[in-house]
Amino acid sequence: MTDTARANIASKYPLLAFPHVQLHGTVDDMMYARFKTQLAEVPDTGPVVVSITTLGGDPEMGRAMGDDIRLLRDYTGRETLFLGKVAVYSAGATFMSAFPVEKRFLTRGTRLMLHERLMNSTVQLSGPLTTLPSVLRAKLHEIEESIKIQEEGFRDIVAGSGVAFEELQQKAPSNWYIEAEEARDRGLVLDVI
Repeated sequence: MTDTARANIASKYPLLAFPHVQLHGTVDDMMYARFKTQLAEVPDTGPVVVSITTLGGDPEMGRAMGDDIRLLRDYTGRETLFLGKVAVYSAGATFMSAFPVEKRFLTRGTRLMLHERLMNSTVQLSGPLTTLPSVLRAKLHEIEESIKIQEEGFRDIVAGSGVAFEELQQKAPSNWYIEAEEARDRGLVLDVI
């Protein structure tokens, strides 16, 4: 693509040059605090632009930030735009899923990485035999509920795109990396700038 063609694409989305909320690093409690602080400082009118660069982190913090974006949109009617820069991995993609595909953008060279949730856990069985089935059932319920949450997130990521839920479900166990142009061509984002 020529420099002129790139400039023409960028000129269609001038708001993306100056995101109101700029996040980078691990998706965790500290990022959520920075997100809330920056979101509180956004002007009262007009679209809200949020950018993120992340190698991932806590999916629940990604979901929490996404819920704040949904609430802002639902209760104020404000337009919210997502700009992924360089890397939008794991919990960053979870956050991205809070934005409709037609409000998502990536910068050139950005990669998305979608994968299954991870769990590291040990089940300790100790005590009277009659109490042990409850311990195992509790762990099984935790796993089953985590799978439901994961599937909800996968459906949100692909909603309105050309990617089927089943394709994402199939590719996620081995970490699916998607280049910006492929993400645009598959309808996961509106455009690459």
